[in-house]
Amino acid sequence: MPIIDYHCHLIPQQIGDDIQFDNLTQAWLYGDHYKWRAMRSNGIDERYCTGSAPDFDKFEKWAETVPMTIRNPLYHWTHLELRRYFGIKEIVNSGSAKKIYEKASALLQTKEYSARGLMKMMNVEVVCTTDDPVDSLEYHRKIKEEGFEIRVLPAWRPDKAMAIDDLTSYNKYIDKLSEVSGIEIRDYNSLLEALRKRHNFFHSEDCRLSDHGLENFFVESFTRNEINRIFEKVRCKKSLDVFENLKFKSAMLYEFAIMDHEKGWTQQFHAGAMRNNNTRMMRKLGPDTGFDSIGDYPLAVPMSRFLDKLDTDNRLAKTILYNLNPADNEVLATMLGNFQDGSIPGKIQFGSGWWFLDQKDGMERQLNTLSRLGLLSRFVGMLTDSRSLLSYPRHEYFRRILCNLLGNDVENGEIPNDLELLGKMVENISYFNARDYFNFE
Repeated sequence: MPIIDYHCHLIPQQIGDDIQFDNLTQAWLYGDHYKWRAMRSNGIDERYCTGSAPDFDKFEKWAETVPMTIRNPLYHWTHLELRRYFGIKEIVNSGSAKKIYEKASALLQTKEYSARGLMKMMNVEVVCTTDDPVDSLEYHRKIKEEGFEIRVLPAWRPDKAMAIDDLTSYNKYIDKLSEVSGIEIRDYNSLLEALRKRHNFFHSEDCRLSDHGLENFFVESFTRNEINRIFEKVRCKKSLDVFENLKFKSAMLYEFAIMDHEKGWTQQFHAGAMRNNNTRMMRKLGPDTGFDSIGDYPLAVPMSRFLDKLDTDNRLAKTILYNLNPADNEVLATMLGNFQDGSIPGKIQFGSGWWFLDQKDGMERQLNTLSRLGLLSRFVGMLTDSRSLLSYPRHEYFRRILCNLLGNDVENGEIPNDLELLGKMVENISYFNARDYFNFE
């Protein structure tokens, strides 16, 4: 069955240039926060994670770590990916490392194992990357112009356009936005004009989804005059108080949602990550290097207020809600029903297990919660949320977990032993629901 990967962090240039990886480490370990965290926990020095150690040495240290990952999803993913892409059935450990590395690396240098070849191998149909409003999307255009049969589409990720906590970095970003949009950003109105122009550009390049990474939803009350004054202070690099910060982010998040509704896009909200916890490593390596964790922010009230404000004006787009704290599963699952309006099946979605919940227990809890409190049959299914072209077997991992849950229910006499009924349900969740919901055509 084909794969629709509607949220990932793949590098469009890799697909656009149809790169060949020199070896397994380049294809598999670079940018993989999960593996880095496991290696650090196993006492592996940082030079083998993000540092300058030779590629084989990095893989050897990963192979040394793999036996320690039993009961961690990394153990399943590692062996499933090696088997599906390379036909490698050996158990990964320090003794098998050299043989596995040499076989996989040799295959990766063949034409069939180029970036595009890896996607075709897994029967991928559509991929949505994660792209900033200032991105040129040049590689998306290149992919389309060259007639690559797999659709590689951008997804709008405007988080930096509201990241006013660091005024120096933010103002540099606004200068870049002004440059790429061709609009002189003098005030809040021209900021929105520039963002709307870029939003229109993304739409012209077949973007149909947005994505936001949030600690929580921003729902502070504000007036347009207040936001004008706040943005003036931002451009002058004058410090903001807590309420000014929240008001500005609330205004921006609302405006982004309005843009998405006007274009008929789907908006995605990933809420609950506590990022860059280790200050020392943040200073040494920068953000997004594996030092994030689950947050425990109160989610229900701000989420409800945000969705209700949009729904009151009939401006609530199709929406997928993801939580990182499993304690919020029931909150999200019950929130969906408040804003379903009968316009399309499953307009408001409880997103698949995300990040630290992207594993057997997390997926089962998400699926069970959605089953109890919503309509599992209308679920749009799995995504990779990955930076690696070798991650597509995670769709198989998800489908196996889904089928196992249903099979256990049949054995327990809780649902009918009807292969046609349940088979169609699995097919819909695995592919057809996403195809119909996003309507990429």
